[in-house]
Amino acid sequence: SDLRTGKKEEPMAVSIITDSTSDLTAEELQALNVHMIHMRVIFEDGVYTDGVDITKEMFYQKQAEAKTLPKTTQVNPQEYCDAFEPLLENGDEVVAILMSSKLSGTFQSAMIAKEMARGGERLHLVDSLNVTIGEGLLVREAVKMRDAGASGAEIAAALEELKHRVRFVAFIGTLKYLKMGGRISSSTAVLGTMLNISPVVAIVDGEVRSVGRVKGKQKIVEYTLDFARAYPIDSRHGVMFGHSRCLETMETYREKVSQALGIQRSDWDELGAVIGTHSGPGCYGMAYIGLK
Repeated sequence: SDLRTGKKEEPMAVSIITDSTSDLTAEELQALNVHMIHMRVIFEDGVYTDGVDITKEMFYQKQAEAKTLPKTTQVNPQEYCDAFEPLLENGDEVVAILMSSKLSGTFQSAMIAKEMARGGERLHLVDSLNVTIGEGLLVREAVKMRDAGASGAEIAAALEELKHRVRFVAFIGTLKYLKMGGRISSSTAVLGTMLNISPVVAIVDGEVRSVGRVKGKQKIVEYTLDFARAYPIDSRHGVMFGHSRCLETMETYREKVSQALGIQRSDWDELGAVIGTHSGPGCYGMAYIGLK
């Protein structure tokens, strides 16, 4: 504290920034006081900025009409620099929670930007090893810590530990886009659709992997409960549910799963371009921080 005035020095303020692959809505960003870097999505007819000139609704509409799967492009170092510098300008610390480095080269770009940016030594980069609701979950944890008075360095250190315990499981409702992307054959897609089979995806070591398949909605709930028993939920942290254009289905799923697992409080978001490109509409699932 300052001896002359007896006033305590103000701690550095902490700004939190994430990219649009965390799938937080404009309303959530405002409510949580989080900044966003917008990724770009490439369709046959051009490049769109995720969350700026293409909404999630438009994304799924365009995807349904597309002959080839859309792609996401990585943000270059200068764009990151332009996003970081205004936040670093007033001497604040900045914590940037970004999509998994295993899914895109964007984290590498952010590392270069940290070297370029004025005040880069106050910038803490967190490779979330996640995407969509898993990444969004870490952003929410960062917000809680910031609001409780933690420094940027403390938040980043805590996220480095938490990120390895994020558990994400989702169920794909249509096989069309897995077939379009060459991930499954046409015959598998036809048979799977006839038999009402949903592939199961999880995020493992920062990558989206196919981990199984289930038949019918009841089995989806059972699979989730088994998954949560294998990787128990750490109830000190939030739980996120997510869906792509199937809110009612997700709400029913969320209710059943929450009841069975004793989840008191949870949030949800709609899955955007990164997972949505391969899953299409009708995908839903959950993310949480595990005890182990």
